[in-house]
Amino acid sequence: MTLADVIEKLEAAYPTERAESWDAVGLVAGDPDQRVRKVLFAVDPVAVVAEEAIEWGADLIVTHHPLYLRGTTSVAATTPKGRLIHTLIRHGIALYTAHTNADVANPGVSDALARAVGLTGDLVPLRPLPDDPWRGLGRIGEFDRSPTLGEFAEQAAAGLPATAWGIRVAGELSRPVRRVAVSGGSGDSLLSAARAAGVDVFLTADLRHHPASEFMEAGGPALIDAAHWATEWPWLDSAASILAASGVTVETRVSATVTDAWTRGY
Repeated sequence: MTLADVIEKLEAAYPTERAESWDAVGLVAGDPDQRVRKVLFAVDPVAVVAEEAIEWGADLIVTHHPLYLRGTTSVAATTPKGRLIHTLIRHGIALYTAHTNADVANPGVSDALARAVGLTGDLVPLRPLPDDPWRGLGRIGEFDRSPTLGEFAEQAAAGLPATAWGIRVAGELSRPVRRVAVSGGSGDSLLSAARAAGVDVFLTADLRHHPASEFMEAGGPALIDAAHWATEWPWLDSAASILAASGVTVETRVSATVTDAWTRGY
């Protein structure tokens, strides 16, 4: 398969036109005509992921987070991002990014998160796209039974990869949970949508003190705040499975390397 063949399959699942206007998705480095045998999926385009790709013999890295979100005038190896570009080119490894276009896909980042934390039924977007009610940010699902918030928090912690951050809970642990909203990555912007949706708990990442405090003071619902990397990592297996099922003859691998920024908690 060529890199162009693989990109065609990825963009069928995650159309680049669905990305936010400020986003930077698509091919970052690589020749569309180069042959691809092995594809490594990772959350972050960082040096340790490049090292894993080199060791495994990958021809392509697919990441969720972009390498450059803002324009640059140099890829000199005097910065970490520049060194990464040089390393990838030196070893013939392409880099491709699916970010906000993967967030709103169906299935996308939040579908994978919902399954990882134990939601098994139908899922609908928390904030649907205006032109497509089956795509959008976040997901809402329901439990057949009603675990307590404490039980659901334990289930979520067990279903997500371990990080120094772990998870934090705001709300009465004994309250029953039936309707759940989740959103991979930073979820501050969806707090109002979670309240309007009438969920019992909203699970996301990167919740700041003041928005979370004001949200709880106004009556909630409960909040679960997990590590940003951990909430997006489940998508990697989904993306790898979609690519494998598309008919491309490549070997896929999901990186288990923890690239969360926080390395220890006390």
